[in-house]
Amino acid sequence: MELEVRHLKALCAIADTGSLHQAARRLGVSQPSLTTQLQRIEKSLGAELFRRERTGCRPTLLGRAVLSRARPLVDGMTSLVGAALAEAEAARAEGPRLRIGSTASRVIGGWLRRLRVRLPGTDISLRVDVSARTLLRTVAAGRLDVAFVHEVEGFPLDVPEGLDRRVLLDREPQFISLSRDHPAAGSPVVDLGDLAADRWMVDPSVDGEWDGVRRVLGAAGLDPPVLHGDYLTAASLVVLGEAVAPCQPTSGPRDDMAIRPLRGDPLAVRLMLVSRTGADTDVVYGELEAAYREAARRAAGYHQWLLRNRSPLAHTP
Repeated sequence: MELEVRHLKALCAIADTGSLHQAARRLGVSQPSLTTQLQRIEKSLGAELFRRERTGCRPTLLGRAVLSRARPLVDGMTSLVGAALAEAEAARAEGPRLRIGSTASRVIGGWLRRLRVRLPGTDISLRVDVSARTLLRTVAAGRLDVAFVHEVEGFPLDVPEGLDRRVLLDREPQFISLSRDHPAAGSPVVDLGDLAADRWMVDPSVDGEWDGVRRVLGAAGLDPPVLHGDYLTAASLVVLGEAVAPCQPTSGPRDDMAIRPLRGDPLAVRLMLVSRTGADTDVVYGELEAAYREAARRAAGYHQWLLRNRSPLAHTP
């Protein structure tokens, strides 16, 4: 079997996610098909590239050597295709356009609404991705103009060269979602210790998310059972009392779920807008900031947190 770019992409995805399941999800294939593909690649090279462990997949010595050469090839091909697509799209475009990327956020709807009012006649498109790293590479390749992403505290993103960052909020606390009848839901602030016996649900495909939660729980001396899955599934389990899950503080109020801050705000992310160097992002950033203020005001618990911490985002300019 001859190695192709798609094989190298699969190897990089497995290394990035540390999991065949999450890599398959990122690549849009089934886990069995990715497992078979990896086995064929390893057979063609005559040795294992990854060790399958209980906690995931880890590159072997040979795997690290192959990855060190595979990544530049994958990035180069991605840049080539991205540049070609961008040129072709620009040739077809009639009038101004704005291509936005974002990780999941309660702010996106208000941001788009404001931009459509502020930039009439502009063709505005949106791409949402669980991976901030993927969005950053897409901006670098010229297939997105800007990306609104979050960076988990303690696990900085690798920002490609040629990109600028504008920080919206240096430290946004992550709240906790729990069922309405959870014993801790009656308190305005929840201690980590009150959740020691609960199952925690985390989406490991979100860059840095599981690492951040594991670091915080470990620092608190806690080792609760952890479930892995997307946050749509997490919400349904939280409502039933089967799990608790970190959530954005801008999460709106729900009759069937409690959203509470954690004491001491141990979990946090940095929010930033990323664009190519030299791009004029004043309007895009300004409307993003305004949309974030709106979302924060609608979330009463978070608005109170911003007021207590004297954040300028708590006030209308």
